[in-house]
Amino acid sequence: MQFLPNLIFLALFGGAIFWFSKNVGRIRHNILLGRDIDRSDNAAGRRANMLRVAFGQSKMQARPIAGFLHFIIYASFLIINIEVLEIIIDGIFGTHRFFSHYLGRAYDIIISFFEILAVATVFTVVIFWWRRNVSKLDRFHKPEMQGWPFKDANIILYIEVALMFALLNMNAVEENFASSEHSFIVSHSMAPLWSGLSENALHIMERFFWWIHIAGILAFLNYLPFSKHFHIILAFPNTYYANLESKGKFANNATVTKEVKLMMDPTADPFAAPAPDADAPIEKFGAKDATDLSWVNLLNAYTCTECGRCTSECPANLTGKKLSPRKIMMDTRDRIDEIGKNIEANGEFKDDGKSLLGDYITQEELWACTSCNACVQACPVDIDPLNIIMQLRNFATMEESSAPAELNVMMTNVENNGAPWPFSQMDRANWINE
Repeated sequence: MQFLPNLIFLALFGGAIFWFSKNVGRIRHNILLGRDIDRSDNAAGRRANMLRVAFGQSKMQARPIAGFLHFIIYASFLIINIEVLEIIIDGIFGTHRFFSHYLGRAYDIIISFFEILAVATVFTVVIFWWRRNVSKLDRFHKPEMQGWPFKDANIILYIEVALMFALLNMNAVEENFASSEHSFIVSHSMAPLWSGLSENALHIMERFFWWIHIAGILAFLNYLPFSKHFHIILAFPNTYYANLESKGKFANNATVTKEVKLMMDPTADPFAAPAPDADAPIEKFGAKDATDLSWVNLLNAYTCTECGRCTSECPANLTGKKLSPRKIMMDTRDRIDEIGKNIEANGEFKDDGKSLLGDYITQEELWACTSCNACVQACPVDIDPLNIIMQLRNFATMEESSAPAELNVMMTNVENNGAPWPFSQMDRANWINE
């Protein structure tokens, strides 16, 4: 019977890792439904970008107060995981405070530092909760944040507080043990709260908080794939595979570029090109549905933190337009999730009569964008909503001819007159004589 707790822990831990791996595999499958795109170039630059943006939190400092508070949460998440490792070792092998046998008195100093981070995390979470629910910061209350997105953010805040309190109380209870050899700076002040219990009751309460803490962590781990907080993991690959080109540089469509080169080259023979493969799929200009986007676009969608920095910086949104870059990313994620479930249920994708363009993202949203790149610049994890907007625009313009009337007139003028104005080249300078 002495091994029963270890077996229970192994079952709990193994089940949690299994379900987490399964859900991560589901998301990976959905991401890879996107078009292939080569982002294997400039490995050194990509590593540097990942270290600077994801690990170093460089873009969070644009808003110093929020950036500092977020850094506390981030640092706590990284550092306190060392104690989680110890708990896992203890749970598997039946040891108690495994690292203390090797670190000596330094162990108390390290755990005390962890406890200070835990307290700082609690205070930070309270501030975040206040900003969302009491002061009601505007970017957290946009239309796309109604319902589950708003609840999701609060659930995470509650979980973080519960985990920190479980950790502190576990240490505080243990300090009352007759055999206790450790004293930590924060839990020491909490220890009197449990001093009236018997030795047996103390051991029961210590185990209770131990199980609450580790079970809460494993539950949180499996909650992540269904939450915006999955960016904790995806921020690193997302910043690695981010576009490193200048923000104002747009990619050309290869097919259109080829046609333009043929038009501009008087020596080119358009009939010299090989005949198209009848079995090859017809190339689509731009993107209509989520699967027409690249896998990097879909990775962006799953990485979105829903912080709303992009929307709060968007000049179109600030002037009352319907466009919200955050909603673009959330809609893309929702649509690829829907497609993934369709494939899982049917073995292959069965047409559901829906598409990203039209059913999720409207033409009004697309054409409200000024392509200023403010959203891209503001994103703390290098997400690129503009790239998705431009691909949807390309499809609307080149496949459906559904661009706004003003734009169609301009493009007709360019085609006929070589300029956006409704004057022939012969008449273009007549204004001089007026």
